[in-house]
Amino acid sequence: MKIELINGAINPIALQWGPFRVHWYGIIIASAVILALWLSIREGRRLGIPEDDFYDVLLWSLPIAVICARTYYVVFQWSYYSHNLSEIIAIWDGGIAIYGALIGGLITILCFCHYRHLNAWRFLDVLAPSVILAQAIGRWGNFMNQEAYGLVTTKAHLMALHLPTWIINQMYIGGAYRVPTYLYESVGDLLGFVILLIIRHRHHWLKQGEILCGYLGWYALVRMIVEGMRTDSLMLGQLRVSQWLSVVILIAVVIIVIYRRRHFDLPWYSDLLIKEKKL
Repeated sequence: MKIELINGAINPIALQWGPFRVHWYGIIIASAVILALWLSIREGRRLGIPEDDFYDVLLWSLPIAVICARTYYVVFQWSYYSHNLSEIIAIWDGGIAIYGALIGGLITILCFCHYRHLNAWRFLDVLAPSVILAQAIGRWGNFMNQEAYGLVTTKAHLMALHLPTWIINQMYIGGAYRVPTYLYESVGDLLGFVILLIIRHRHHWLKQGEILCGYLGWYALVRMIVEGMRTDSLMLGQLRVSQWLSVVILIAVVIIVIYRRRHFDLPWYSDLLIKEKKL
């Protein structure tokens, strides 16, 4: 398996046997999921969460997240799909939305925690940093597919960003260089992952459930900024759907954190780890 170039751009097909194709996008997403699972299991052990719970929730949440990601995309592109119904299930041709995946995944995890009698806040706190890291990695699938890019720019501008040549070449799309918005979001997500790790174990910084809130708030902020640069936004009239949803999430996160701190005697996340160590 090697990276091949077609007219200077990376071939999005990693492997091919006859009609069977393996895309770099799929390889990158699968790698991101595996890494996120491994990190979640490691942190889960520190809180006494059984390893099997992470495997089981993945088996349920991953396919549902993919279905919801596609459904979200189709709903906001209904003007096209209403006349091309047979293409609704053609997910292999592209067309998924990360917010749809997050909504579907979150609902599935909440149902799973209820069924297993798990503390959902605690479980989601463990998952949150791993998920944003997976998103940072997953954006490179967009890079391989030459999608999720921004407005037309110049090669000089990209060079001024000190980007390596192989990234600059890949951003030559449709006869023009494009702003690498996928990269901006990836870097923003990676920074969010680092911040969450730094503060996760700090004594009396975050209470139970606030790592999840931190993840949601940070990602919403990153997405709101980057979405304004993209040229392929899902629209609702004249509004960019992801930007407005990001605003709603940011407001909701602030309200939830304030409400929970005022009305509930919540344990600190670091205290949960300390208690588990004493067992």
